[in-house]
Amino acid sequence: MRPRGIVVIAVVVALEATALLVAAVWYGTQLLTGAPVLSFWGAVFTLCLLLAFSVWLFAVARFLLRGFRWPRAGALVAQIFVLTIGFPTLTGGYPLAGLAMLIPAVTAIVLLFDKRVIAFASRAAGAPPAL
Repeated sequence: MRPRGIVVIAVVVALEATALLVAAVWYGTQLLTGAPVLSFWGAVFTLCLLLAFSVWLFAVARFLLRGFRWPRAGALVAQIFVLTIGFPTLTGGYPLAGLAMLIPAVTAIVLLFDKRVIAFASRAAGAPPAL
């Protein structure tokens, strides 16, 4: 039985992946419409990074739901990155945007250390569930 914590974490990570995908689409349309950039290839690289991180987070969410072990670390790192953006956003005059980043990230971090989540997401690749 899949614990609720896993589902909550996967939803948070999938929503973050969706936000990155939306940002990539917006960034790409700005790039195609001729918005001024300092370096065209730097902008293309940034677009590729946004797309790659979005795909990575979608994979983390999917494999968390399947009970694999490795996505827990990926989800934790992603939430720490969100915290590093959320705190300055909160204190920089955008409290709603900051809270929209901080609350899900803190919730996911707390749930990542729940014993039911750890017990469920402890399967190595190609092996049956450990517990």
